[in-house]
Amino acid sequence: MKQIDFEKGKITENILMAAVPMLVAQVLSLLYNIVDRIYIARIPGIGTTALGAVGLCFPVIVIITAFSNLFGSGGAPLFSIERGRGNRKRASQIMNTSFTMVSICAALLMVIFLLFAKPILVLFGASENALPYALPYLMIYVLGTFPSMVTTGMNPFINAQGYATTGMLSVIIGAVANLLLDPLFIFFFDMGIQGAAIATVLSQIFSAIFVLRFLRFRAEYRVRFLKKSEFSEGIVLAGNIASLGTAGFIMQLTNSLVTICCNNILATTGGDLYVSVMTIISSIRQMVDTPIHAIMEGSSPVISYNYGARRPKRVKQAGLTMSALALIYAILAWSVVLFAPRFLIGIFSSDQELFADAIPAMKLYFSAFIFMLLQYIGQTIFKSLNKKKQAVFFSLLRKVFIVVPLTYLLPYAFHMGTDGVFLAEPVSNVIGGTLCFVIMLCTVLPELKQMERENVSAAPRG
Repeated sequence: MKQIDFEKGKITENILMAAVPMLVAQVLSLLYNIVDRIYIARIPGIGTTALGAVGLCFPVIVIITAFSNLFGSGGAPLFSIERGRGNRKRASQIMNTSFTMVSICAALLMVIFLLFAKPILVLFGASENALPYALPYLMIYVLGTFPSMVTTGMNPFINAQGYATTGMLSVIIGAVANLLLDPLFIFFFDMGIQGAAIATVLSQIFSAIFVLRFLRFRAEYRVRFLKKSEFSEGIVLAGNIASLGTAGFIMQLTNSLVTICCNNILATTGGDLYVSVMTIISSIRQMVDTPIHAIMEGSSPVISYNYGARRPKRVKQAGLTMSALALIYAILAWSVVLFAPRFLIGIFSSDQELFADAIPAMKLYFSAFIFMLLQYIGQTIFKSLNKKKQAVFFSLLRKVFIVVPLTYLLPYAFHMGTDGVFLAEPVSNVIGGTLCFVIMLCTVLPELKQMERENVSAAPRG
């Protein structure tokens, strides 16, 4: 497998070589959930209700992904920094610690969700009509917690070693399997919503086998569980990994929290139809976000590696290239969302009653989407440079301190009803995104300039 050398070559080429396969992988990964919803929405007689039921399970899916990224996205930048410094032993220890943490966490989460699936769904806003569809879907889905977390949590270590194409293939295997198995289990075997969950779990197993096989036998750095003698040092590394991964973890976990809040308020103010509307909008948000995430995640190892190797000019070049690519895409995507909402909603449903409510809600929700880009850029650079405090603070600021309060205040205190739920997101994008980006510039640029001065003073003089 071809390996990208983050130390040499043009920065733009390195980022594109990492980001393009990652984009393909993330688009296909998105199909795990999106394809389920497309097929489920078209189950005769129960499509719209079943779609809303899957939306109620979405917070659990996000929680599982958040824990995967806590260890994967937390460990990979530290791995890349040590790799840039040439410290192979330390880099291996970081990867093995992350793998051990992913495995232990997967077992714990699966047991918890299996034991408490019903009360969790009720807490998330499941009505008596939705519960018969949501509960069996969730019970089957969480059986695949381990393969799901291994695929998501360990793929960043494949990409961090420069094997972007392999990282892409690991996701393609699962996505293609899901595309083939979904109609087979849902319609041919007439298993309905349970069939969708079975197809997803099997697909995740195929991906996890590929990831583990590559990292165990073919990668530059080989993954394994920590030995007993390594646990004392592993605990220290685990703290560093978790603290850096907390930023992404909070972003995803608070996304789940926001979804729970939104579903509860929408069920009260608008009924089950508006829960389905939010499910569709969340799905479109995933679609729109995916290329941005690919650009950010493709750039992160380039930034981290060159930061560890003390090459500040290449760090700045990577940051500028990442920002320019993301901005071009974000403007195009934003235009499609605002001017062609009917087309995007039509991917998930043909229910005309749903269209009437979903179109204005979606335009409101995405009205300040471009400002979200500032948050992504700031968060990615903070994470890539191991700026834990800043990364965690701005994750909490936008979602916990802005979105959640507004989700309750706007519908009730300002009497905006369902519109208030959808307006909370753009307000948080403007405030949180702008603050994150400005503080990032004020924090990172002086440090890189100082590094340049130190490099010049340390250079041998002829």
